[in-house]
Amino acid sequence: MNNKNLNDCFAHDGAMLTHEQALEKLTTGLSPIEETRSMALDDAMGLVLAQPVVAPRNIPAHTNSAVDGYGFSFADYDPKAGSQFAVTGTMAAGAPLEGEVVSNSAIRIFTGAAMPQGLESVVMQEDVALLSSAHGEQVKIPAGLKCGANVRLAGEDVRAGATVLTANRRLSPQDLAAIASTGASKIACYRPLKVAIFSTGDEVIRPGAPFEHGKVYDSNAAMLRGLICKMGASCDDLGVLPDDEKLIEEALAGAAQSHDILLTSGGVSVGELDFVLKALHKLGSVHLWKIAIKPGRPMSFGQIGNCLMLGLPGNPVAAFLCFLLYAQPVLSVLSGQQWQSPTRYKVRAGFSMRKKPGRREFLRGVLDHGDDGMLQVKNMPAMVRG
Repeated sequence: MNNKNLNDCFAHDGAMLTHEQALEKLTTGLSPIEETRSMALDDAMGLVLAQPVVAPRNIPAHTNSAVDGYGFSFADYDPKAGSQFAVTGTMAAGAPLEGEVVSNSAIRIFTGAAMPQGLESVVMQEDVALLSSAHGEQVKIPAGLKCGANVRLAGEDVRAGATVLTANRRLSPQDLAAIASTGASKIACYRPLKVAIFSTGDEVIRPGAPFEHGKVYDSNAAMLRGLICKMGASCDDLGVLPDDEKLIEEALAGAAQSHDILLTSGGVSVGELDFVLKALHKLGSVHLWKIAIKPGRPMSFGQIGNCLMLGLPGNPVAAFLCFLLYAQPVLSVLSGQQWQSPTRYKVRAGFSMRKKPGRREFLRGVLDHGDDGMLQVKNMPAMVRG
């Protein structure tokens, strides 16, 4: 791996950092993993575009009917009184015209079908009256239609040469649909990040194992794996590390050789058995540790060789919060995006609180409407919080 992210701007002096200082340290020293790949569209979900997608032709490529109905020339139509035309042909989507277009006539046309030359307007089939005569089928079109009614023009969505999607964008299902509409089957993307996750602690057991007194089931691994995979990264769950300094060092050193980033949960505080931070000091560099937030104070960030490492707290709520605030934006930058901070909304507080000065506190809450009908946020009930 060739990760050139970490340099002197990450130097850590051991002092407690504010939330803003932690963000500044993280945002000033990161750059994307430079390796890109040509990816099949079916495999590109959640990845980040490395090059813009440009439309090679108009989308739609041809002027077409937006409804099932009858196409006609506005020059032959009386918008005040309406008109009656002989039906001289049929046009289905993706098929050639059956019949012909002649003056003062209409063709039966279906949604998506290309407009035949000389016709530029369509009336919806539910708005017409059909009449039979010795000369064939006639269609009576009501008054009041405008030229170009019920028609989608060529290039109405995207003009040829226009940028459909810019680079450094994480691909959503809607984006894949937009790319597919250009006809492209492959696109240039930053390669998926390789992320490894570890849980730590002798007290941690995996779901499915028999419950033991004094133990706790590991909820962090499932949560972190879901959050990581949602970002288009590959995630290797490397299990639960025991409270053994040597084993932790060996596991972290080995995983750092084959991954872009390591995420651990637990073991980064100041207890005698918190060996993760000690291992990081021994194996590499610690660039950030201890943030003046609650929950999540012992969050750490460092590097082992070319591999970045984020040490999340063991508490599931703190681990989730630190992932959203710090880990997710770091993964965004490494994968080719700009720094992606969580979206914030200004909402009235439906509760009061006191907090320790100099510390940023994050609370779990629920949105509801107050007695006046205005949206507010309230503390999550204790039964739900646990």
